[in-house]
Amino acid sequence: MTKTMLVTGASRGIGASIARAAAKQGYQVVVNFHRSGDAAQRVVDGITSAGGTAVAMQGDVGQQDEVRRIFRAIDERYGAVDVLVNNAGVLSDFTIDQVDEARLDRVLHANLYSAFYCCREAVARMALSKGGKGGVIVNMSSVASRLGGLAGGAAYAASKGAIDSFTLALAKEVGKDGIRVNAVRPGLIETDIHSVHGGLESVRAMAQTAVPMGRSGDADEVANAVLWLATAGASYVHGTTIDVAGGR
Repeated sequence: MTKTMLVTGASRGIGASIARAAAKQGYQVVVNFHRSGDAAQRVVDGITSAGGTAVAMQGDVGQQDEVRRIFRAIDERYGAVDVLVNNAGVLSDFTIDQVDEARLDRVLHANLYSAFYCCREAVARMALSKGGKGGVIVNMSSVASRLGGLAGGAAYAASKGAIDSFTLALAKEVGKDGIRVNAVRPGLIETDIHSVHGGLESVRAMAQTAVPMGRSGDADEVANAVLWLATAGASYVHGTTIDVAGGR
């Protein structure tokens, strides 16, 4: 039976790489996006032109009503989600003296609330006790959760620290219901999310001194870890977080 994977924030960067890798492994892929509809459709077109199955699905996963709508649409199109990848997120670029409710809301809704809302809907469908057949959840953390992040990144680092804790707590909550929950912590990965910190050249320069391997990573290297966590090869991997950070 063909499995379905929902990847949030999948119009570009790591999310897009996960979506493409999943399609190559035979998943029906839901490419979630908030505002970047054209970019999401390009990801879908690339998958379908290669013989895969994918659909772009708009929705702000930081809003619970939007998440409910997305999952209902997936139910109707593919049936229940088998693998949820909570990838949606934004960086922060403000110092503590610039903190206000709007800035915090933007980061926490995108990075943390989204994971809670999507996991709620996924668990309701996956849990054996609710008539589901089990499933896999992979949360996207960051090495910022243990290193504190880059300049202006306190809110981002805090949100990812919360993701680490949430991953472990949820794993304990749903493990006996046939659901495996893990997280991946990327390091300095070459994606356009780093535009607020000087772009790719800045990331590459930083990696030469900050990363033991001496280089930055790419989105496909993160995607490989995520896809492995969804396989039977990771059947006893639960409640853990894998660093994909070149030793940093």
